[in-house]
This record gives sequence, structure tokens and C-alpha cells, in this order.
Amino acid sequence: MKKGFETILAGSGEEALEKIDQDPDVVILDIKMPGIDGHEALAKIKKLKPNLPVIMLTGHEDQPSARDALVEGAFDYLSKPCDIDYLTEKIQEACNPTNKLSGHKERRVTAVMIPITEYSTINERKTIQNAINKLKKSFVTKMATNQLMETGHRSILVRDADKKIKGILTIRDLLETLMPAYLSAPKPSLADSVEFSPMFWEGMFSKGIQEVRNKCISDVMSPSPVSIDDRSNLMEAAYLMLNSRERRLLVTLSDRTVGVIREQDLFFEMEKILNL
Repeated sequence: MKKGFETILAGSGEEALEKIDQDPDVVILDIKMPGIDGHEALAKIKKLKPNLPVIMLTGHEDQPSARDALVEGAFDYLSKPCDIDYLTEKIQEACNPTNKLSGHKERRVTAVMIPITEYSTINERKTIQNAINKLKKSFVTKMATNQLMETGHRSILVRDADKKIKGILTIRDLLETLMPAYLSAPKPSLADSVEFSPMFWEGMFSKGIQEVRNKCISDVMSPSPVSIDDRSNLMEAAYLMLNSRERRLLVTLSDRTVGVIREQDLFFEMEKILNL
């Protein structure tokens, strides 16, 4: 017994997985250990017990790897050698989530974002029809970062041949693409009465989407969203969204995109805080 905790010891990731059925309240997991490493062990633990909090321990040189663990579902990570009192505080926090705002620790963007592996992506040389078919699949209720993606993505990230993100295709982009050019062209004042007649609009939507179905995505996509660092807090994300007029931000770790945080993710977090 240490600091009032009862411990279950494991000498490797494989042994830790064997002892998960003893129902621990928290797992303390080293990133580097014999057998499978901490990332692989974390993934297996999350499959067995998705709600079991896992605290990662890491050497200073492995901190970027530890931040990756947050994306993979870790509760938090601590550097070694770890202060025992600080570790105790983290264990208590993981075991006893507070229901009072005064004790609430505000989460960072990695805790509420959609991991890039869960977000729809497509090659820039594909067609609009390819993109629509791919985007349709995101409108399926599934679990990611501990929340339901009930609203779908409403957008698809566009990659080049090297898998780098080159832009984004949104539903708004699709709507703008199927608009005939003459609708935005200067016209005589009398044309307004014709434009808004039922006969004017008849069949226009179906014809428009059929005409652009084979257009290349790179010709109609929007620029990539603004990026935000993985260590940023939620107010910074909200500020960037408002000031850049973006509905979503790319979350980056060491110049690598690891996720997308959307305005609805911040909305879900608002609701959680109000119901603490």
C-alpha cells in the first residue's frame, strides 16, 4: 500500500493486459518497456476497457511520443522521474472525476478533437462524385474521443500524393460549385422576376450536380483550415475560429496533423461543463 492505493504490478505490457480483468481503477503505463511498447499496450487496453483511465510515463526525450498517447486516448502523461505527490494527484483525479466546476480541469484541444484517423480524407485528383460518396459515410454515429460524432464531418480533408493536407472540401463548396455562373453575373432589373419563378428553378439542382460530378476536387476545394498546436487550450481554439472565420481547425503535433477540432466539438464541451 502506497499513498493509500492498492497496486497490481506488471513487468511488461503483455502482463498488464493479462491483469486487466482484476478491474484496476487506473493504469500507470510506461512508454518504453519489455515486449510491446506503451502505445500498443494503450491501444489494447482501450479496446478491452474504453473508459479505463491510463496515465503514461515517459522520459524527457519521448515527450512528443507521449503527446501522441493523448491522441490515442491516454488520460494524461507525466515525465520521469515523476514527483510522487504529483502522480498521486493525477491518480486521484482519474479515479474521482469531480462534479464541481471549481475542481474541473479544463481539457485541451487533443481531448475533444476528432483524431485524423477518424476524419474523412481524399486525394486531390479524385472527383466531386468520389468526395460526395466518401463524405456520406461520415454521417454515421460512431465513437471518437469519448463523444458521439452525431452530426458527421460536413467536410472532407484533401491530401496530395504524399498524404499532405492541401485543402478542404466542405458542403458549402459543393453548393457553390453547382451554381450556374450566370446566377452571379450582372443582369437587367426585370430578370429578378423571372429568376425567382418556379419555372426558372425547375430541375436546376439535379442538372447542376450532374454537370460537376466529374470535376477534380483540387479545382473546387477551399484552402486548408488554420492550424493550432496540440497543447493549446479550448479558449484559444474558440478565438482562432472566430477571428479566422473558420468552423474547424487542424490540430498539429511537431508539424504533423493529428486531428481536427470543430465548432460542434466546442459546443459539446460547453454542454459538459454546464452539467458538471
